[in-house]
Amino acid sequence: MINLDYTNHRVIDVRVMNEELFELVLERNKLAFIPGDCAAVYTDDGRSRPYSIASGSNENELRFVIRKMNGGEVSPWLMGRRSGDSIRITPPFGWFRPGQEIGEAPFVFIATGTGIAPFLSYRATFDKPPVHCLYGVRRESDAIGFSKLRNWCPIRLAVSREQTSDHHHGRVTDLLNTLSLTPGTHYYCCGLESMINEVGEWLRQNGVPLMNIHREVFFHG
Repeated sequence: MINLDYTNHRVIDVRVMNEELFELVLERNKLAFIPGDCAAVYTDDGRSRPYSIASGSNENELRFVIRKMNGGEVSPWLMGRRSGDSIRITPPFGWFRPGQEIGEAPFVFIATGTGIAPFLSYRATFDKPPVHCLYGVRRESDAIGFSKLRNWCPIRLAVSREQTSDHHHGRVTDLLNTLSLTPGTHYYCCGLESMINEVGEWLRQNGVPLMNIHREVFFHG
């Protein structure tokens, strides 16, 4: 059944990064959202998936960073959209609030893959940067938004499936020991569930209280 609580948005562009990763850009139509929010995006026949908004809350566009899933019901269809097409999305929703609701406390961003989206939304909305950002991708071409983040905050990139000359070859969790665990710091983790669980366990073992660890799971497994 199609959710009738939605708005129509015209496609501005589908920016293909590689054969798997793309950015869906829609007209915003004054839709209100907060960095960290998601929206369910619908196909013409009523199938939907939730995606985190990657654009800033003061921008005129809605951007979603999406990985095309082989055999997927929604992402291949979205990747095939063209400028001028109309797409239905639900009102934004969510509870993940990176860098927000913690007063002046310092914070760290940790992401894998398209889990960088809510952090890009924060970057485009707020001036205060995280004290550090760890970003894990499969290939260097997957690191969407990396240059913007690098010019804004201290960031380390981990590339797991290919060797690069400039970045760590391996998993993002390999870089946890580069963090300075300052008391009172909050940690925002978004992406693969296994990464989030590993990071959370490492932080707890190193004395970080559970209330300072914030999670947003994009993919299970």
